Amino acid sequence: MSSPNSSKFAIYGAIAANVAIAISKFVAAYFTGSSAMLSEGIHSLVDSGNGILILYGVHQAGKPADARHPFGRSKELYFWALIVAILVFSVGGGMSFYEGIEHLKHPAPITDPTWNYVVLGLSLVFEGISCFLAFKAFNADRGDTGFWETLRRSKDPSVFAILLEDLAALLGLTIALLGVYFGHLLNNPYLDGSASIAIGLLLVCVALFLIYKTKRLLVGTGVDDETIDDIEKIVKSQPNIEQLGPPLTSYLGPADVILALDVEFSSKLSANEIELAIDKIQDDIRAKYPEMKRIFVEAKSLSSRPTAA
Repeated sequence: MSSPNSSKFAIYGAIAANVAIAISKFVAAYFTGSSAMLSEGIHSLVDSGNGILILYGVHQAGKPADARHPFGRSKELYFWALIVAILVFSVGGGMSFYEGIEHLKHPAPITDPTWNYVVLGLSLVFEGISCFLAFKAFNADRGDTGFWETLRRSKDPSVFAILLEDLAALLGLTIALLGVYFGHLLNNPYLDGSASIAIGLLLVCVALFLIYKTKRLLVGTGVDDETIDDIEKIVKSQPNIEQLGPPLTSYLGPADVILALDVEFSSKLSANEIELAIDKIQDDIRAKYPEMKRIFVEAKSLSSRPTAA
């Protein structure tokens, strides 16, 4: 699991980069009239706000449990990540697509692309730094697992949402650069508007993926099959275990998993021995999976079974 500090550092870096880049892009769009540049400015502005929302979600999720929130508020991070995904879809993707359509309806040639090249070049540098920080946080617990598999398994929006936004930003900048370059080279203003539409479609695709991920986390998703199998092995390795029901798990947050076990102990164990056995099971599971902060064991004994008539 990536550390909270590395995740926050990546978020701070993304916010700082996007604020500076958004300002420079809007200035360039004002002087050059580039539709793609205006779309990129909107993209960076949305990313800045998204970083703040994710940061707020991290802060809220870290609040301790209380009487009104007995299991804590870890899922707040998932809620704000869903809001971020909706903003990327509606504001980022929608406005970029709309701006591109308007530019195709009323094309205006780019007379001097110098401003665009300067801003896009600086933006690529800053976004590259931000993406590096996000990728470093993403790799913290990646191990030998592939990129896409790690992305699929990740339960931390403060890492995967920021990384995907940064990757989309780099790709969007490349599209904008190509649109400006070829639009000026070929004296074809339609290429600039087409680049804006392509950026909008890119943001919509990223948003749909984020919505899919965060929806599953909000509804409730459990740990992977390999972890379930390992938990069963840990429990069954304890003495005097006669039967174990399927372990039930659910992510409350990126590092907060609830686990429920239905365990049947041997009838020769006393109530005190069963209590000690439960403590041992919980300690062994938490030693390997510290994110399982709440482990509930429903203990049964063979002696509690009803006798056949």
